[in-house]
Amino acid sequence: MVTPDSVKLGISAGLACEHLEVTGDGQHFEAVVVSNAFEGCNRVQRHQLVYTALGDRMRQEIHALSMRTLTPQEWGEGKS
Repeated sequence: MVTPDSVKLGISAGLACEHLEVTGDGQHFEAVVVSNAFEGCNRVQRHQLVYTALGDRMRQEIHALSMRTLTPQEWGEGKS
């Protein structure tokens, strides 16, 4: 069974993250991903980076993944 921790490990293994939170029920997950890799990327490009980090797991194990993808600057501004 896929767990939030296993999804988190998959993302962090393929993408350097400043902050990463994953919650979910085994099929549907929500993630907050903060990475410098998102600088200069639009939302679709950011999501593609996360999907690439997860690889085949997105097609085979994870039914749905909702994401907030932010740069460290955007994350800092949102926490103020």
